[in-house]
Amino acid sequence: MVAVSFAMNEAGQRPMAEGRIRVRVRYCECDPMGVAHHGSYAAWLELGRTELLRTSGVSYRALEEAGVFLVVTRMEIRYRRPVRYDDEVEIVTRVEGGSRVKIAHAYEVRLALREGADPEALRQRGEDLLAEAETTLACVDVSGKPRALPAWLMAGDGGG
Repeated sequence: MVAVSFAMNEAGQRPMAEGRIRVRVRYCECDPMGVAHHGSYAAWLELGRTELLRTSGVSYRALEEAGVFLVVTRMEIRYRRPVRYDDEVEIVTRVEGGSRVKIAHAYEVRLALREGADPEALRQRGEDLLAEAETTLACVDVSGKPRALPAWLMAGDGGG
């Protein structure tokens, strides 16, 4: 195991409490009708979490090299409207809380761009929300046993 210093975070740099990332829906993520497959959402949520963590200056790779692994213990997705091939979606990721060993996130998948559609008009009508999701991640060590989150990563007490 490689020892990685998180000194940059001990000075108070935590991941932001909310992040946004845009993704264009690829053909390989869709069914024959051109609608994004439900399994594609899990990868988009992970992308949102990964980029939110990166705002602290630390990547998942660095966490794992330090023996800190974050595993998904719960995922719930509510699909509201179909996402289509070549749509551009915005994944909004928020830290919603947690504990000494867990982090909870909430997500919104929103339409940012669709050919022939006016995203602003959809937003005004409340029709841009495509899906909502929640995940819980647990912190484990290299052997899979629960361990405490690094203090700078814990939700609450002013983070973000």
